[in-house]
Amino acid sequence: MVKVFKPLARLNLTGPALKRLAFTALALAPTAVFAGQCPDYLNIKLRKLHSQESVDLCELTQGKPVLLVNTASNCGFTPQFKALEALHKDYRERGLVVIGFPSDDFFQEENEEKDTAKVCYINYGVTFTMVATSAVRGSDVNPVFAYLGQQAGAPKWNFYKYLVSGDGKQVQSFNSRVKPDSDELIKAIESVL
Repeated sequence: MVKVFKPLARLNLTGPALKRLAFTALALAPTAVFAGQCPDYLNIKLRKLHSQESVDLCELTQGKPVLLVNTASNCGFTPQFKALEALHKDYRERGLVVIGFPSDDFFQEENEEKDTAKVCYINYGVTFTMVATSAVRGSDVNPVFAYLGQQAGAPKWNFYKYLVSGDGKQVQSFNSRVKPDSDELIKAIESVL
């Protein structure tokens, strides 16, 4: 049985974009174990950055608040990886899940995933979940950012941050200039924990 992403039905996609999205949805078919416990847009598996392994976003999040960030390796905001890692370390025991989504939508990501992985894991010491490079806006948008775009607007640049409550119903967005360790974002995180 294929689960239909209800929020995605409202996108009114046609032609090649609809075919790509349908293929992606089928390829990333959700597992039945956590199907009733997470929002549709997180009920998928995505390949980890520079890996053959996949991560089940439903299993990873399990009703926890999530900070989703579109990232890029060659952006003026790339040093935010340090503060995102600090957030991950400071708040993971309290339930916050941080997930990075590398994207070349703004032409500032490495061409090779191995190079993106080097920036994240070696240069910045990232230990939070990073998924494979994908689109975060436009006709090829991945299912997670399709939902976030509907709820709070598509990212206008790299390092947009989306804080989603544990039940998936509240989505707050923060632009690139809002640093991960800013009072504004910390207060928002505290409010959903």
